[in-house]
Amino acid sequence: MAASDRYPRTPDGRYFVVRGRLWRLSNPALDPADRERLVRELMAARRAVREARGELEATRAARKQVDTAKTVLGERGPVWWSDGAPDYNRHMVISTPYADWYAALSDPEA
Repeated sequence: MAASDRYPRTPDGRYFVVRGRLWRLSNPALDPADRERLVRELMAARRAVREARGELEATRAARKQVDTAKTVLGERGPVWWSDGAPDYNRHMVISTPYADWYAALSDPEA
């Protein structure tokens, strides 16, 4: 099962939910080839964090690479949508405008 099948996505396609927390999705307007390259870079940076094994400078450098990749993907930094809606990245879904939508997922009669 793909991650996209396990974690619900908000109706506007901006976030997915894990354990009740919203996480911003990548910018859907990215060129597919660019997205693929950036995801490869992100995965390599995550491996570098793991492999740094507590070496302070190596860990900092790898985490900076992770942050850069996530920012370029649109998962961090400035939002990629242009309608002026606020960013709820990392917020608990129950304290956002998505609360009713999320509640209805577990209670289809809601």
